[in-house]
Amino acid sequence: MSQEIVIGGGKRTPFGDFGKSLRDTPLSQLATHAANAALMDAKVEPTDVDHLVWGNVLPVDPDGFYTGRVAALNVGMPEESCALQVNRACGSGTQAIITAAQQIMTGHSKIALAGGGENFSRGGFVNQKMRWGAIRGAQPFEDAVEWAYNDPFGHGLMGVTGENLADDFQYLREDMDKWGEMSQQRAGAAMKSGFLAKQIAPIEVAEGRKNTRLMENDEFPRPDITIEKLAKLKPVFRKEGRITPGNSSGVTDGAAFVVIGDRKALERKEVKPIVKVVDWTIVGVPPRIMGCGPVPAIKALWEKRGLKSSDIDYYEINEAFAVVNLHAERELGVSRSVTNQYGGGISIGHPPGATGVRMVLTAMHHLIDTDQQYAVVSMCMGAGQGMAVLLENLNR
Repeated sequence: MSQEIVIGGGKRTPFGDFGKSLRDTPLSQLATHAANAALMDAKVEPTDVDHLVWGNVLPVDPDGFYTGRVAALNVGMPEESCALQVNRACGSGTQAIITAAQQIMTGHSKIALAGGGENFSRGGFVNQKMRWGAIRGAQPFEDAVEWAYNDPFGHGLMGVTGENLADDFQYLREDMDKWGEMSQQRAGAAMKSGFLAKQIAPIEVAEGRKNTRLMENDEFPRPDITIEKLAKLKPVFRKEGRITPGNSSGVTDGAAFVVIGDRKALERKEVKPIVKVVDWTIVGVPPRIMGCGPVPAIKALWEKRGLKSSDIDYYEINEAFAVVNLHAERELGVSRSVTNQYGGGISIGHPPGATGVRMVLTAMHHLIDTDQQYAVVSMCMGAGQGMAVLLENLNR
């Protein structure tokens, strides 16, 4: 890219466990909170932002199809500004960043908010027959949250595609559990050190009927879990399968945003750019083993930019299932010592609209703290895709 697309700051809400602290908080409120915090972190006035791009898989609440626009006006962006919602499954948050970058590259935007989120705890139950009248008999409701995890090509829930990947490449349950334990321990260490706190904007949540409390930390991590306890968990998707709740990503709620813009436009507002969005790749893979997605996406990014594995200092590869990371480690030769050092989807949780943005925030803070140059953020996506984004530290 001849034009420099840069990120000037960002924040996210804490991620809430399914059905717990954030279940009574409308998603547009989470979006507004994260967007406000991102603007404050970047020291950008909302009136200087001309576009907001919102990534989301499952619209919830009456304003769910307009969450991006609601958040934009809530934070004080001008009515003349624009908002857009995007859905690329588990890569929806990262797609929001890419789409905002494309808007800037084509001259349709100068400074944008890019983010996403989910509140699966507020997902509805659906009956598609009742509107026009059911003839007779009991009328069951379907779970819209489960729709979000269902492979549209008949391979079952996404966990089944993880089992397929494990079958095809013979990954062991024990190795998946070891990755799960490692993820939990790393998240615990990142919470204790304050690393995760740097990207979190605490939020007031309901406490009983009349009170509130300040939620400051992610709710899903279980850093004290042991490999012995993980080994006792039963497979979820197949009776004799390998994938369990302990080596799968958690169902969580939350929102995240970054401020992204043309470098010159941000610098005119006296904003110091943190990282450059150098490039990205998006590829298709067989839906039945969608978890292989990061491998060809990262290989394509290396080839496109003339890079090799050792040129990248740090990797964030989403832990949809531990088998995804085992596959990337084996096929790419990328060591876990430079991957997901602060936990991932297994420990922090995985709200698809927010996950990619959380990973970008993590990679960004890692580059700042270590004074390293390049990071890659990558994930697999339901229905068979992979994505990878290259970030460069601008403050070395």
